Amino acid sequence: MPEINSELANSSLKNIATLMESSLITHLPEPEGMEDQVIDAMRYALLSGGKRLRPFLVMTTSFLFSVKSVHALQVAAAVECVHTYSLIHDDLPAMDDDDMRRGKPSVHKKYDEATAILAGDALLTLAFEILSDKKTHPDANVRSELICTFARAIGAMGMVGGQMIDLKAENQSLSQSEITRMQHMKTGALIVFSCEAGAILANVNDERRSALKEYAQNIGLAFQVVDDLLDVEGKSEDIGKTVGKDIEAGKATLVSLMGIEPAREYGQELIEQATNSLQIFDEKADALRSLAAFVINRAH
Repeated sequence: MPEINSELANSSLKNIATLMESSLITHLPEPEGMEDQVIDAMRYALLSGGKRLRPFLVMTTSFLFSVKSVHALQVAAAVECVHTYSLIHDDLPAMDDDDMRRGKPSVHKKYDEATAILAGDALLTLAFEILSDKKTHPDANVRSELICTFARAIGAMGMVGGQMIDLKAENQSLSQSEITRMQHMKTGALIVFSCEAGAILANVNDERRSALKEYAQNIGLAFQVVDDLLDVEGKSEDIGKTVGKDIEAGKATLVSLMGIEPAREYGQELIEQATNSLQIFDEKADALRSLAAFVINRAH
């Protein structure tokens, strides 16, 4: 695979993170009474930093199809609301039970478990409010496709289903295909939607959309492989959350199944497959190619 510089992705991620910060603030409701605590918790979680990788994918794929940035920003905000909700709920004692997220106390530690559940619920529903807004796209059919594709990506046959498999698979032996399916659902489905979003906004449903889905599936799985490697090799202060929890909980991961070095090599193969999927695009896809290098080389 030709050498790909991750610096373009690094700078683009920082720019989009800054853009998202101001965009997300506009979507948060203003409290009018005793509901203020849940809104404070939403704000705390949503504006606590992070790579904003999924918004990056929405914005970058939208650029490929010359989608207006105002439309792409709306979808990016909805995606980040759902990603944040998933992190809040993942950290709960009944789920992955983590006291730290992005180097700060998890929402249930900062507030309490009930507030964390409600803040996650509110962010999930806010995402659909954003997608249904005419600011997202003037064509109701486009908004409907966004909502339907999004719902499938994060529901029982997507992110939520993947989380269920992850919980049930603790201290069980899964095959590579079973672990891969779980990761495609738990992590990959929202990443696939983020890459499809630009094509949906542009009313494109041809081989270019298929190429982006293939890219996203490989990037999503590679991202999870690196996540699992960092859980074994990383440091809590660098990653911003507790390391070693997968081993402690008996989680089924590709790293536990394959071993560290074979898993690292597999991650490299996935990145190569991802970049090969972008051959249909010209240099406008260089930021996506750069992201591939960023994903495999990231330290947090």
